Amino acid sequence: MKMKVLVAGIVLTAILNNRVFSQTITSYNLKSCIDMALANNIAAKQNQLKEDAAAINFNQAKYDRLPNVSAGINYGINNGRSIDPYTNGYINQQLSSSSANLTASVPVFKGLQTQRTIEQNSLNYQAAKQENQQEKDNLTLSVILAYLQVLNNEDVLDLTKKQAGVTQKQVERLTTMNTEGAIAPATLSDMQGQYAADQLGVVNAANALELSKLSLSQLMNIPYSKQMELSREGLDMSVQEYAGTADEIYNTALQKLSMVKAADLRMQAAGKAVQVAKSALYPTISLFGQLNSNYSSAARTSLATGVTDIATTDYVVVNGNNIPVITKQTNYNSQKIGYFSQLNNNLNTYFGVSMQVPIFSAFQTRSRIKLARIDEKNTKYVADNTKILLRQAVEQAHLNMLTSFDKYKLLDGQVTAFKESFRAAEIRFNLGAMNSVDYLVIKNNLDRANVNFTIARYEYLLRTKVLDFYQGNLK
Repeated sequence: MKMKVLVAGIVLTAILNNRVFSQTITSYNLKSCIDMALANNIAAKQNQLKEDAAAINFNQAKYDRLPNVSAGINYGINNGRSIDPYTNGYINQQLSSSSANLTASVPVFKGLQTQRTIEQNSLNYQAAKQENQQEKDNLTLSVILAYLQVLNNEDVLDLTKKQAGVTQKQVERLTTMNTEGAIAPATLSDMQGQYAADQLGVVNAANALELSKLSLSQLMNIPYSKQMELSREGLDMSVQEYAGTADEIYNTALQKLSMVKAADLRMQAAGKAVQVAKSALYPTISLFGQLNSNYSSAARTSLATGVTDIATTDYVVVNGNNIPVITKQTNYNSQKIGYFSQLNNNLNTYFGVSMQVPIFSAFQTRSRIKLARIDEKNTKYVADNTKILLRQAVEQAHLNMLTSFDKYKLLDGQVTAFKESFRAAEIRFNLGAMNSVDYLVIKNNLDRANVNFTIARYEYLLRTKVLDFYQGNLK
């Protein structure tokens, strides 16, 4: 029994904890949304990898000016007649031998290929940084627009709830009057139908809000949560007439927009690629040096082990007697020379200058130059097309901004007029001087005007953010 109570307590605790967790509200401000999107977005990470790779290529181009140094060693066994690498004499025995070398070479002249390659990779690296920044700017703009769309849908939902609240109060009032027989039943039915329509508007607005939250969550690459809340603190939501003509915005974009800078840098890098290809037509001059040594198992040395008196065939005559001459002879013991001792004793060096002159390469160099020139022309077309598309986008965005601002001003006046019309209609309807049909027409006019005005306000703000983006003023 106690065990069942314990298990029930654990389950109940888990349910309550899960309910509390599910009701946890996650609040974001605009900066946190942008930071999270930049940190989680896969495309942004891939562009960062491209920038890192371009940096490595740039550094490697600079490292190519350094010497090439390599070391080598080999070991082998010979049987039969062979040359002793230690004495260069012929021997007929099993022989193990080894050689070691250290080689270094320094490029002196390669037709300026190294310097031009450094310049090319430097431009490619700068272009990669600009492309990476452009990807971040695009993502930032998308997050800002999605953020504002959520706020727009929140305001629309709040409006629809207030509109439904007004209708609900009328339904409650008319229900009481209908019970007392003070109104025609059709009047109550009309209001109840309007209340149902208003509730449907609330449902639709709530669904639009959740869809916009979903879009923002996907840009941030986080799981969707219905409890997401966005902060309005620090946001400038005021509507002011946007300054600057389309030409002024376009000229500013040419100077500040990363994608324009990237296209120009790619074009310059392609020009350097042509020069790199041309450098293969010139001779290559290098300095080189080698340090060599060798070892042979047949190499031996003699070590003195002592001195012995030995009678020679020579003699001297002393008192008529032939006395042999005694000489001292040094005794030696033959020993192998050690591996490292031989390497140290056999060191030799070799250095000099080498030059390679290209004579004929089956036209490969000429073909590379032609291909590089084609790529240079293509990058120029890309840069020109980028500017053309930018001008078209700026002109379209500027026109959209002007249109949305005109719409905002018209709807502002319309809301003011409909508010006054509804105020008078509500008084007359409550006094029984207006029928429900006319009342609902006026109410619906005001409701639509309020919603349209809110949408127009945010639409204008969205349009201005796009123009800010083109001028590099995203905040």
